Amino acid sequence: MALSLRSTTRPVARRSARPALRSLDGPRHQFVIGRSTFRFYLGDCIPVMGRLAPHSIDAIVTSPPYNLGIKYRTYEDDMPRADYLAWTDQWLRAASRLSGPGASLFLNVGAKPTDPWIPLEVAQVARRYYKLQNTIHWVKSIAIDRESTSDASGIDRDLSVGHYKPINSERFVNDCHEYIFHLTPAGTTKLDRRAVGVPYQDKSNATRWATGGDGKRCRGNTWFIPYETIQSRDRDRPHPACFPPKVPEQCLRLHGVDRVTTVLDPFLGLGNTAIAAGRLGLNFVGIELDEHYLEEAVARVREALS
Repeated sequence: MALSLRSTTRPVARRSARPALRSLDGPRHQFVIGRSTFRFYLGDCIPVMGRLAPHSIDAIVTSPPYNLGIKYRTYEDDMPRADYLAWTDQWLRAASRLSGPGASLFLNVGAKPTDPWIPLEVAQVARRYYKLQNTIHWVKSIAIDRESTSDASGIDRDLSVGHYKPINSERFVNDCHEYIFHLTPAGTTKLDRRAVGVPYQDKSNATRWATGGDGKRCRGNTWFIPYETIQSRDRDRPHPACFPPKVPEQCLRLHGVDRVTTVLDPFLGLGNTAIAAGRLGLNFVGIELDEHYLEEAVARVREALS
């Protein structure tokens, strides 16, 4: 998950940092790799988005703070719920101004067992500016029973794959999933569904459907995308909450790469949306409040794409 300032009125800094707003007049970093132009802004996403041209963004893939008390470098993630939702309204309103008529906003929001309503409340705020076109369930870990699969799957034993944070509780099951809300201006944005499609297990099924000519079917709204195994949290994943690059890459492919010129992530984090955009040859705009995360993201983008 990527992060930016949650409120323009409530001070949340826990330690001193270099002023961010001085970068609002222009990007802190701008460069070209391959076919993609990258612009990275240091600052609060709301005023930065206010300075970008209206309807200039074709796709937004982002994960704002969840307000679950996650420990970040420079601010606390525990606003009163009313303040958090008011801030959510502000940044979504700013994002909707940038969204072209056929744009997509893929909004990743998670929860915790003791506070499961946050994603749904955020989606209700988004309803003021967007239509909810699809709800995608990002599955990070899953157990598959052999007896529930067909012989064509090739699975010969029960499997448990992916990563999750175990919960020691008598009330809750382990939390292995997050929401990705696919939001569009009018609910009519066309998608390239088979760009993230999956092969038919039974090839004869492909001939039964007009859309099965290439041997693939729509993946559906459950995406199993596990985190990669890491050796060092500080080195390999220094941001406390970020999605793997495959999440934004699948979102952009689903929207349709040929219908995207510029991608935005207003909560940049470690820059995984930027990496996905660059791999697909798309232009990218990223915004991040924390200077350390911004510089880390830029370095990771250069390393991944150069």
